Amino acid sequence: MINNALVLIKPDGIRKAIVGNVLTKLSETKLDILGIKIVKVTKNLARQHYQNLKDKPFFENLLNYIQGNIYEIPCNKILAFIYHGENAILRIRDIIGDTNPEKAKPTSIRGAYGRITTNGLFENVIHCSSDLIEAEREIKLWFKPEEILMEIYPTKEIITQEKKRVWL
Repeated sequence: MINNALVLIKPDGIRKAIVGNVLTKLSETKLDILGIKIVKVTKNLARQHYQNLKDKPFFENLLNYIQGNIYEIPCNKILAFIYHGENAILRIRDIIGDTNPEKAKPTSIRGAYGRITTNGLFENVIHCSSDLIEAEREIKLWFKPEEILMEIYPTKEIITQEKKRVWL
């Protein structure tokens, strides 16, 4: 089945300078990339992304982690991708490995590059949507329709009076 997946290379992946290694490993999937951008993660975006974990005791630590605020010198950016193709979610999740870096296969991205901090936070380098419903929710959260190379979900055009920055 053709589907889409949101993939995020988290601040620890950028900070460790392993983006190239991660992308090389992801290229093994032979999936298409329909969208890519670098994002400064706001607290609001982090809260929306992790809304299903809001009742967990580690929620605030998770928000600080995805925003890159846990480091002495903050790394407040992530790389966001939309991958598209046959069984995209399953194929990517197989390559990235278990959420817990210690349980992930050593040949997976999380097994090779992840770690658990002394306070128990999983620095697991990368995120991939867990299922089709989450993929759609996450893609719509992280990307605007015009930032995606093809229409993967229904859209409509609206006229707004929004203030926006333009090039001089």
